[in-house]
Amino acid sequence: MKTVILAGGMGTRLAEETQMRPKPMVEIGGKPMLWHLMNIYSAHGFCEFVVALGYKGECIKEYFLNFYAFNNDLTIDLSQGDTTVHRRHQPGWKVHLVDTGLHTETGGRIKRLSEWIGNETFMLTYGDGVANVDIRALIAFHKSHGKLATVSAVRPPARFGGLHLNGGGQIVEFTEKPQAGDGWINGGFFVLEPGVREFIAGDDTIWEREPLEALAREGELMAFYHQGFWQPMDTLREKTLLERMWSSGRAPWKVWN
Repeated sequence: MKTVILAGGMGTRLAEETQMRPKPMVEIGGKPMLWHLMNIYSAHGFCEFVVALGYKGECIKEYFLNFYAFNNDLTIDLSQGDTTVHRRHQPGWKVHLVDTGLHTETGGRIKRLSEWIGNETFMLTYGDGVANVDIRALIAFHKSHGKLATVSAVRPPARFGGLHLNGGGQIVEFTEKPQAGDGWINGGFFVLEPGVREFIAGDDTIWEREPLEALAREGELMAFYHQGFWQPMDTLREKTLLERMWSSGRAPWKVWN
């Protein structure tokens, strides 16, 4: 099963990082967010990706064209002009990098990938958020209900620390930025049937509006409740949070060895 990653947006809310590169190439722990996402899927055995490029897509192409050089030691013989790549263990990924237009909306990007997706069930997620979603459980749930679309429903992370108090004002528990206690939001990590493309009119269609709204009205959209970790990277504060988690050696989304 192929995994589509939407990686073409301009990332304006993270302008400090995205003036020179697309958001999926912003690094956490010295590796692009895109690398982290692909590792999540490949840890569950899904290693073929279709990356929808747009804003500064050439940066993503350059990264994968030079993947061995970026991720291995090199010996460069300047006198002969020869380069030797000392290969270590490399992921068995197949990566399709497809230009889907600079200003194309999220739905339009999916539509433009029709020939790459074919007529098979596929997965879809955003290039700027990580989670410890059980991908195989997600797929099993999707297959069990027979609808066109499944979205991973997540609880939004709280912005501030949570305080639990007793009646006298004494804090009995402090939780640093817990998941919100109520409400579910779109966390990406979709499983979709090819028929969802019929709900997308063209390049100007925003996937999160007309298509998902119509799928919901027609009873074709199901929620896979993910109670675990989920974190987007929309702001510099969130990037710093993810960086701190990775540096601590306790990144919840690191489900690979």
